[in-house]
Order: sequence, then C-alpha cells, then structure tokens
Amino acid sequence: MTLLHRIGTRLRRPQGVPWRSAGLRTESLSADESVRSTGWVFDNKTGEVSLESFTAGGDNEVRRYLKLFGFTDDSTRTLSMVEIGSGIGRMTAGFSKRFAMVYAADVDAAFLERCRETVFHHGTPPALRTVHVADGRSLDVATGSVDFAFSYITLQHCGTDDALSLVSEALRVTKTGGQVALNFRTWTMLDTALVPLGGLVRVLWRVPKAAKHMARIRALTRLGWQANRLSPDDVLASIGLDLIGTRLRDVTIVHSPRRRVRVSAEGVRRLAVRRVHPSHWWLVARLA
Repeated sequence: MTLLHRIGTRLRRPQGVPWRSAGLRTESLSADESVRSTGWVFDNKTGEVSLESFTAGGDNEVRRYLKLFGFTDDSTRTLSMVEIGSGIGRMTAGFSKRFAMVYAADVDAAFLERCRETVFHHGTPPALRTVHVADGRSLDVATGSVDFAFSYITLQHCGTDDALSLVSEALRVTKTGGQVALNFRTWTMLDTALVPLGGLVRVLWRVPKAAKHMARIRALTRLGWQANRLSPDDVLASIGLDLIGTRLRDVTIVHSPRRRVRVSAEGVRRLAVRRVHPSHWWLVARLA
C-alpha cells in the first residue's frame, strides 16, 4: 500500500470511528495475525484462534442462513450477491464457495485487503469482488445487478441515516425476483443506557490520544459500536409501505420466539426462529 493510499484511507474513515484502530492495525498484519490479535473485533475470540477456525465458523453460519432463507445447496451456484459489511471475510469465504460472484462491501479498505487474503486461503478467489463503502452509505454496485443482498451484524453499527440508506441501496442493486436478507438490532431495556453511552464513546474516539488507548479496551470498543436500534416499522416506513406487495413481495420479519415483534404494515409475515438472537431480527423479501 502506498503512502498516499494510507493517508487517503485514514481520511475516509470518519464515519467508522469505532473501527478505525482495528482497520489501521489490519493494514500491517496478515489476515491470520489480525484474527489472533484482534479476533474479538470480528469473532469474539483471541489467542487460540486461527484464520482457518475463524472462517470455519463463518462457513457454518453461511450454510445455516442460506437454508433459512430458502436456498438449497445447488441453487446459488450461478447467482451473484453482495455482502454489506464483510469485515475481513469470515463469512465471505463461505459465500465465495457457493455463489458465482460475491461483492464484499465494507467501510474500511484495510478490512477488504484482509478479506481478499482470507478468501484466497479459504474460499474461491475468482468469485470475489470488493467494494469500498467510502461514504458509509452507498454501494458502488450497478442497479439491478445481484440476485441476493445480505447483511449480518453490520447495520446496527451504522448511524441511523446511513443504515437506512444502505437498506435502500440493497434494494436498488438487487435484481427483479432477487432476494434481500438484512439483519438489524431492536430495542431492549439495556439499550436505554447502551445507545447513549455508545454515542459518548464515539465522540471521545475522535480525540486521537484517547482513541489510541480506548481501542485496546474491549468494553469501550463494543460500546462504540452501539450506533442505532431499528424496529421493523422503522425500516419498512423508510422503504415505503406502498411498496409492500408491489415492489416487494414475500416480506417476512424473522425474529426470536423469545421476543415479541410488532409489525404495523399489512401483508408482512412474521416467522419465529429459535437460533435468532432475541435482540436481533431480519428483513427478508423478494423484489417483485
């Protein structure tokens, strides 16, 4: 990486403040070293973890979620997809083995470098394309060009406006008849404290000397990720309720059976799935 590119990468990271130190660190580390030293950023583990075990866990999740969303083992072989929030490729490697084309999109260019490395070692490299979400809210992917748009544990880390913009972008880039599966986090009682504290941490993170030390403290970094909480009504309203049944069909809110989910819009199915975290939910829909 050239000096100019390094400087440019730093300047383009303001919208991803809680990720900044991890991103800068991955510029000088291999994917395997990144997992071992900052694994909790990506997979909650450090120490006895390797890139191989890291991607094996992601591969299991890929298999499970594709089955949940109605894909069979062979039905994705000729399809294309975009993964919004690929990180360093924990699930991307698995997707690359199952889809003909995978666009891995992330806010941090250094993460995408490591993502390419991860897929090289544990995926199918010819299937991979990377997309730098430099502004934190738009995808440099052609309109109506992918069969499947996917995002998992990413949109909750964005500012509300950026998250909703990425929802709109996911719909834009998906083909007619294609499918979206987008993961969100909704409110719990604990969030009345977590979300304001997260905002405070992100403010402090903009102080260079403070950020350098804060990035080494797992609890503070995790607080900094708490950027938004969105309900199904919030997201569906941003899409446009008039589009349900016209532009969008088979709209399903997938949630935990341990959590009641309110959906005001008509024509939206609710599906309780045991392995969904109680504070998470998914928007699954097809483009009409």
